[in-house]
Amino acid sequence: MKKRETWRVEVAYSSPSRQELIEVPTQPDATVEQVIRESGILKTFPEIDLSCQQVGIYGEIASLQDPVHDGDRVEIYRALLADPKEIRKRRAKPRTGRKKK
Repeated sequence: MKKRETWRVEVAYSSPSRQELIEVPTQPDATVEQVIRESGILKTFPEIDLSCQQVGIYGEIASLQDPVHDGDRVEIYRALLADPKEIRKRRAKPRTGRKKK
């Protein structure tokens, strides 16, 4: 009987107050969702809702059904509190009431 190969995949999540990176041994046919669930991170961070939060692999958006590969880092993303483009626009607007020299 041939021994099944085991892959190592990391699962990463960051809350405003804490970061977690968990290494998960998994089988070669595992999906993003399976690795997240196997990691136990959903118990550590009960605010994670996979039905509405995006996930990715090394910064590239992925679906929960995408396969993982040995050495991948699966990331769970939080919703942005503010649109970065809007923040930059507000910063770039000239301030009124300032005297120019």
